[in-house]
Parts: sequence; C-alpha cells; structure tokens
Amino acid sequence: MILPHEHKDKEHSELLAEEMPSLEGFTTASDIFRLLGDPSRVRLFWLLCHTEECVTDLAAMMDMSAPALSHHLRFLKTAGLIVSRREGKEVFYKSADTELADALHHIIEDVVEIACPDCD
Repeated sequence: MILPHEHKDKEHSELLAEEMPSLEGFTTASDIFRLLGDPSRVRLFWLLCHTEECVTDLAAMMDMSAPALSHHLRFLKTAGLIVSRREGKEVFYKSADTELADALHHIIEDVVEIACPDCD
C-alpha cells in the first residue's frame, strides 16, 4: 500500500497498513468488548473463571434474580466465554478453557487490579 502523504515513518506505516488484521477481526473484538460492557456480566465472567457453580448459587453470589442471571449467562455462553454441564436438574457453569477466555480473565484482573485467589 502506498500512502498519499510523505511523513517521517512512511515506510513503517505502509507496512503496518498491509499487515493490519481484517475488519472482520476487529468486528469480532468489538463484539466481545460490547458483550463485556455490562459490569454485571464482567463480574459474572470473572467469578466463573474461578469456580464452577449452579445458577441458584450464582444468583445468590451476584445478588440478582435467577432470570436476570440466566440472561447474562446466555450472552456469555453464546460468545463462547463460558460452558455448562448438566447434573440432574441443575446446570453448572464455568469459564471456557480457551485462549480467549483466559486472556479476557487476565485483562479484567489487570484492569480492575483484582488479585486472582488461585494465584499467589
């Protein structure tokens, strides 16, 4: 790509423009950030990075109704950030074992300066 203006680091900028990820990649990242734009959802995701728990207990821990919690869980699950498993009548949730979920967990901890209870 040839840029129209002559500037100090034009060659670097042209190379960067050629190597820039696709708009689709940035759209996906934007969608994930939008999903985590709700503080309750970020808090719930952080919690599920540290434990596997049923809806009833999660609702109590989050101080919200089960329907409200289920709404947030559905968004996180659709995005692939959490997984569920059924045990009898109960459904248990935890963070997905993916590179994306792990990276977001660490970003959240870094941003809000929460010490991970599993890390000393």
